[in-house]
Amino acid sequence: MVYAATKHAVRVISEGLRMEVKPYNIRTTIISRGAIDTELPDSISEQDIAKGIKDFNENYAIPANSFARAVAFAISQPEDVDINEILFRPTKQEL
Repeated sequence: MVYAATKHAVRVISEGLRMEVKPYNIRTTIISRGAIDTELPDSISEQDIAKGIKDFNENYAIPANSFARAVAFAISQPEDVDINEILFRPTKQEL
């Protein structure tokens, strides 16, 4: 519950920032990502949760450079294009 609430808060704050800086031609992008292969499972102290995430990542996660390409796409657009949001998921990930 707390995780979902904090994710929503970041989304709302980002959207507010987008509206505030729009007059200055500053662009913002919300990137909601799915399973990306990172070191996150190595930093989780709860062994059962760490194992669950590691197992999930082994089945679904894609390399971080795939995510980096989505970020590069957003920031490489010309001045007249504003990518407000990217929903980024591995094709194998259902949720």
